Amino acid sequence: MENAEFARLGGLHRNTFLNSPKLLDETLRFKANPLWRFAGQITGCEGYVESAAVGLLAGRFTAAGRRSETIVLPPATTAHGALLAHITGGHIETIDAGPSSFQPMNVNFGLFPPLREEPTFDRHSKLGRATAKARARKSALTRRALADLESWIAGEPPAVAAE
Repeated sequence: MENAEFARLGGLHRNTFLNSPKLLDETLRFKANPLWRFAGQITGCEGYVESAAVGLLAGRFTAAGRRSETIVLPPATTAHGALLAHITGGHIETIDAGPSSFQPMNVNFGLFPPLREEPTFDRHSKLGRATAKARARKSALTRRALADLESWIAGEPPAVAAE
């Protein structure tokens, strides 16, 4: 490396991805040919963990389909469900919006359905009001997600329905 020459510093890459909200159904099947199911980064998720999670979902959906079982989607209140909803239903093109604005995304709290009630927080926290409020909200979203994920894995309906 001591003799390495760099033509350009930094990097630039381009992601290749499907316009999944238009092309894929809610179980990641290609609408034009339902025998094909897509997973990973090409579906419009960003990140290694997210790509693996979408691969897990595609595998579960495929296995359930092969066994003629009902495919149960993960609750939208969970990271898996929120990401799946973004990929397969987020940013659907509308007449007013023009071309699709669908872009790959990492999972984030902005994809989760809102809470029924805002959680309480310490208004006099050393962190400041905004930070304390954000932490309380994220903590409540996380608790709801974990409870709903456990229910989904167990084959039970979510404890808290998504709004």
